[in-house]
Amino acid sequence: MREARDRQGRQDAHERRRDGRSEDVVVLVSDRRERAERLARGIALVLPCRVIEPGAGLPAGRLIAFVVDLATDLAADRGADRGHAWVTWLTAKIRESGLPCLYLARGNAAQDAAAVTLLGTPTVVDPRQSAGIVPTLQRLVAEGKARTARGGPATGGAPPEMRVERATALVTHLFDNAAAGRPPSPAEAEEGTQIVLDTVSEIGIRPWLDLVWRHDIQVYQHSLSVAGFAAAFAAELGFSRGDRQRLAKAALLHDVGKALIPHAILNKPGALTAEEMAVMRTHAALGADLLAKETAFGPDILDVVRYHHERLDGSGYPEGLTGPRIGDLVRLVAICDVHSALTERRVYRPPLPAAEAAAIMEAQAGQLDPDLLRVYRPIIARAGTAAGGPSVLD
Repeated sequence: MREARDRQGRQDAHERRRDGRSEDVVVLVSDRRERAERLARGIALVLPCRVIEPGAGLPAGRLIAFVVDLATDLAADRGADRGHAWVTWLTAKIRESGLPCLYLARGNAAQDAAAVTLLGTPTVVDPRQSAGIVPTLQRLVAEGKARTARGGPATGGAPPEMRVERATALVTHLFDNAAAGRPPSPAEAEEGTQIVLDTVSEIGIRPWLDLVWRHDIQVYQHSLSVAGFAAAFAAELGFSRGDRQRLAKAALLHDVGKALIPHAILNKPGALTAEEMAVMRTHAALGADLLAKETAFGPDILDVVRYHHERLDGSGYPEGLTGPRIGDLVRLVAICDVHSALTERRVYRPPLPAAEAAAIMEAQAGQLDPDLLRVYRPIIARAGTAAGGPSVLD
C-alpha cells in the first residue's frame, strides 16, 4: 500500500509539473467504483473532483474538501492487517487538514459513530438523500473559504459542542492507550491541543468548562479543564502561539499516568488511606516514564507530567523539589491543576465558589508561584465553578 501511495504521488507530481498549475480539488474516497463515478460526475458540475480508492495517495492540486463514501467499516478496517495502515494514514490526513469533510452514513449507528470519531467532526449526510449531497458540499467549501479569508482557524467550523465531543474522544483514546502501556499518539495530542486553544479563544473559559462538564467521565474532564485553564492562562500572559501550544499540550497530558492507577483507588468516593495515597502518587512518574517512550514529547512536557505536584517549598512529590529546580512550565500547569481540582464537582463535595478557590490558592503562595498567581486571578473570576457557581470574586 505504501508503494501504491508512492506511485500515486509520483504521478501527481508529474501532472503538476506538466500542467504548471494547481487547481482546487474535492477528494472523493470510495471503494464502490460505479457509485463513485456517478457521485463524482455530480460534484464535478460545481467543483473539481478526484476519486481515490483504498491504498491510493492524495491527488494533486489544492485540496478543499473530502467526501468519504466507503462500503467497508472504517473502524473495523483499522483492526485488520490489510488496509490498517492506509486507513490510519487517511483519517490522520483528513483530521490534520482541517478541511470540510462530508461523510456519507452507512445506516449502522455504531459503525457511523466510530467513523465520525476517526474522521474528526465531519458533516454526516444520508446518501439516500442524494439531491442534498452536492449543495451541502458547496456550502461547506464556501464556509471554509470564508473562514480562511477572515483569518479564522481551519478547524473552527464545527460547533463548540462537537469540538468538545471530539476532544473528549481524543482524551479517552489517549488514556486507553496509556492503560494498555502505550504512549499517547502525538497526532491525537496535537489535535486535542488545537481544539482546546481554538475553542477557548473563540468562546472563553466559562463556556468551555460548561461544555466539558456535560461528559460524565471525571478524569478526562479534569484533563480538558486543566488544558482549558492553561489556554486561558497563556493568553493572559501574552504567550506566542507556539508557547500557548506547548503549555496547553502539557496540561492536556499532565495526568496521563492516572490511566495506570487501579480504578478502585482512582474512583474512590471518600478519602484515600495512606497506602492508597502512596499508590495514587505514583501516577506522575508513571505518566512521565510512559511518555518518554515516544520521542515526539520533549523534556519540557515530560517535566510537567512528572513534576506537576511539586511545590516551591519542597512539600510536593515525587521528589520534593524546591523553587529553583521547578521549571516555568511546571509552575504554570500546577496553578491550573490546583484551580481545576478546587472547582470541579466531586462525589464527596460540591465545587468551590470562585472567591473561596482564590483564597485557598493565595494561601498557597509559598507553594505556588505568587507572581504567576497574581496574573492568574482574573481567570479564576471568569471561570467561576464547574457547576455554574458565582463567577465574581468578593
